[in-house]
Amino acid sequence: MLTSVDPDVIRVLGDPLRLKIVTLLARETLCTTHLVEETGAKQTNLSNHMKVLREAGIVETEPCGRFTYYKLKPEVLAGLSEQFAALADSARTASENKRACP
Repeated sequence: MLTSVDPDVIRVLGDPLRLKIVTLLARETLCTTHLVEETGAKQTNLSNHMKVLREAGIVETEPCGRFTYYKLKPEVLAGLSEQFAALADSARTASENKRACP
């Protein structure tokens, strides 16, 4: 079940821009400037989304001079993937279980 995964992580990834950001960060570590260029989002909007991703524990920051770089925390996504895989396994066996109606 998804009990060990913070439901906020699922909600956070449900936003199209945040999902795009995560997809970009899965390829490379990027700074705010790169993310603005890649997404077309305004810097303030992007910063707000990055704050949400940081607070959900999906990304971490890496200061580099006057820039802030962002990178994914792969263990969070791997944990989420494992939880969904467990649900899929459960669903495969559940198709054989049918509760009788009263």
